Amino acid sequence: MDVTRKFRSPFGTRPWMRDTGAAAAAPGNSGIKGIVAGGITGGIEICITFPTEYVKTQLQLDEKGGQKRYNGIADCVKKTVKRNGFFGLYRGLSVLVYGSIPKSAVRFGTFEALKSRLVGDSGDFGAGKKLLCGLGAGVCEAIFAVTPMETVKVKFINDQRLAKPQFKGFFHGVVTIVKAEGFGGVYKGLFPTILKQGSNQAIRFYTMETMKDLYKGGDKNKPVPKPLVGLFGAIAGAASVFGNTPLDVVKTRMQGLEASKYKSTVDCAVQIWKHEGPFAFYKGTVPRLGRVCLDVAITFMIYDSFMELFNKVWP
Repeated sequence: MDVTRKFRSPFGTRPWMRDTGAAAAAPGNSGIKGIVAGGITGGIEICITFPTEYVKTQLQLDEKGGQKRYNGIADCVKKTVKRNGFFGLYRGLSVLVYGSIPKSAVRFGTFEALKSRLVGDSGDFGAGKKLLCGLGAGVCEAIFAVTPMETVKVKFINDQRLAKPQFKGFFHGVVTIVKAEGFGGVYKGLFPTILKQGSNQAIRFYTMETMKDLYKGGDKNKPVPKPLVGLFGAIAGAASVFGNTPLDVVKTRMQGLEASKYKSTVDCAVQIWKHEGPFAFYKGTVPRLGRVCLDVAITFMIYDSFMELFNKVWP
């Protein structure tokens, strides 16, 4: 009997449990284990890759003309370290660490819940269903976790560009933003974030699931080695970067401290095109590519490992 069908958690069946042959978890603990494993994975991943996220955001915030500060990735790193030391590259890290647990829980929980409902007993998980499940996961994480987390992160990084930074820490920054702009201040750029995360996860989950299916060759119980899972994750991450970096640039501008100069998401895109040209929509692609490929590869590999461990030591 397929125990993953017998015991269903609120977050649905975990495909990596079937891939690795990990023991099925008790129904009451599956959701909790997923949140803990996802939070640990997110914390490890972001500590490794955050400097690339920082540089990417700085380059995306940089505009042409007199306000332009950096001439590329190396120049950004050099000036940041010179001005604020090595740990200046970790400005805003706490925001992403605090948001890693809910983001992972919402993303994987939504994907698996949608997958279990769309696939059902038929076992059919075609291209359309993969894209829909990934899209749903991205939209949900954008609304419930990513938008407020990303808004505060971008404002933190943008704040460091000022002569006299105003944010003294994570909680001080959040309080300052809410006082100045209201609760909506941490929900700037919701629409472009939904577009970005929805397309992100649609591309990533579709690519990951498709490559797993190709490797298994029709044998659903065939395990996928973790190094191969990491490779599939890196490819899925790269596909999402080339597919939606323009949305990421617009989202970053809409969440920055100078977002008030844009009337809407569309106006932001129009102004970027008009004043900076089409290539501006791919600012920060290289550092984002490095971060995202590591991010997705590490997430799938480490999450799989922690879930396997938890199912052995946490009945």
